[in-house]
Amino acid sequence: MRFLTGLLLSLLSACALAQSYPSKPVRVIISFTPASATDIVGRLVSAKLAEYWGQPVVPENRSGAGGSIGSAAVAQSAPDGYTLLINSNAHSVNPAIYAKLPYDTTRDFVDIVPLSMAPNVLVVNVASPHKSLMDLVSLAKSKPGAINFGHAGVGSGTHLNTEKLIAAAGIKVTQVPFKGTPEVVQAIFSGSVDCYWVPISAGMSHIKNGKLRPLAVSSAKRSPALPDVPATGEAGVQGADAPLWFGVWGPAGVPADVVRKINTDVRRALGDPGVREKLGNLGNDPMDMSPEEFARFVRSEISDYQRVVRAAGIKPQ
Repeated sequence: MRFLTGLLLSLLSACALAQSYPSKPVRVIISFTPASATDIVGRLVSAKLAEYWGQPVVPENRSGAGGSIGSAAVAQSAPDGYTLLINSNAHSVNPAIYAKLPYDTTRDFVDIVPLSMAPNVLVVNVASPHKSLMDLVSLAKSKPGAINFGHAGVGSGTHLNTEKLIAAAGIKVTQVPFKGTPEVVQAIFSGSVDCYWVPISAGMSHIKNGKLRPLAVSSAKRSPALPDVPATGEAGVQGADAPLWFGVWGPAGVPADVVRKINTDVRRALGDPGVREKLGNLGNDPMDMSPEEFARFVRSEISDYQRVVRAAGIKPQ
């Protein structure tokens, strides 16, 4: 009888928590630098949630180590729904890249909801002599290691995109890791690196103002946001597709009713016409999944990235 009473009280408490959530500010840890694709999408959705909830939703950038620094901070937080993680598909890449993460990706988090998916865009400085993807591939084959290829840190989606291109094209390049996308873009402007798979939402303004030249998008088909830029297969390299996606996680143990409320409200935000328009202008397609569907998707991505990393011969660090 005591067990049943305790169970009933726990259920009533969980329901009450979900109905009152959030009753104070919610902290959102964004695992990459300000102005990165993860940051842009994360802040857009966070602002809409603050409108719905009538509480501040406070973004906080915790970048580094392919997003794992921010992830670790959330894994160690109280499982009450007041500290959330917004990360890219680096969340699913890191188990294959890092030998010792400060958390267990499948056990220490609850998968709440995906946000959007978008291609990366292979870009060079507008003054670069390279006019196409195959220009880069030809140079890399004739002079292995001559091309300096930037990415946003080991384990980031842009790093995996680079590895997939290297494997698919059969080339050798010199990889130069940075803290995040803004730093790589500045390195392209200064001539420190030759090219980068910039997330479309973070690179669009530089492409439109003519500072970066797009050579290909990392998707199976062209992006409506850049209709004149070929997909990697069209551009001459098959098997290099690697779109970027973003999602929301919490520490393991967040009550199921709170998880479902966050999922419902994020999906509502992604369906808002203003949010959809802004995401679309940045080349993002909103994703729509229940917590259970998202959990299955994340585990499928973890498995796929482990296969890709092994095939590329990358040894966990």
